[in-house]
Amino acid sequence: MNQDEIIQLFKESNALLSGHFRLSSGRHSDVYYEKFTLLKQPAICTRLCQQMAENFAESEAVTVVGPTTGGIIIAYEVARYLGRESIYAEAGENGRVFKRGFSLEKGQKVLIVDDVLTTGRSVFEVISLVNSYGAEIVGIGELLDRSNGTVKFDYPYKPLATVTADSWEPDECPLCARAVAITQPGSRKF
Repeated sequence: MNQDEIIQLFKESNALLSGHFRLSSGRHSDVYYEKFTLLKQPAICTRLCQQMAENFAESEAVTVVGPTTGGIIIAYEVARYLGRESIYAEAGENGRVFKRGFSLEKGQKVLIVDDVLTTGRSVFEVISLVNSYGAEIVGIGELLDRSNGTVKFDYPYKPLATVTADSWEPDECPLCARAVAITQPGSRKF
């Protein structure tokens, strides 16, 4: 699948929304990629995760880690295609934590995957967590990078699609200036 086909899946499944949105990063945007509209459709989710797994087939990852919530589904599916294990990192008081008996070993090869990237906050939290165990990050996969590649990682990074999507700090938001009603999709509260 190429980038245009990925974006087309967002459009066809009504996962590409227009309006005024407060993103989980705290920034505001006039576009929102509702990944759960895609993830609730196994046929689409399977295609995307299979492509992500193919992108990292040579990575030698032993474990695939995703942040809650969308990252759980993606990590599980990518791990299934790679024939590896899948775990997830939950929100803690000071970043991401492993619960439910999950852990990593020093030197263990880890692939980090997630759904939609704006600022990279969730991924950076997972990177910090994985590094705290002394595990080795072999790559980062993303369904969609809406930062147009401006967020940089020190690891091989392979988003399925990269787009430019404007976002603003709340005090700089032109939609707020016009008093356009705002919606807060997603699960992160702030």
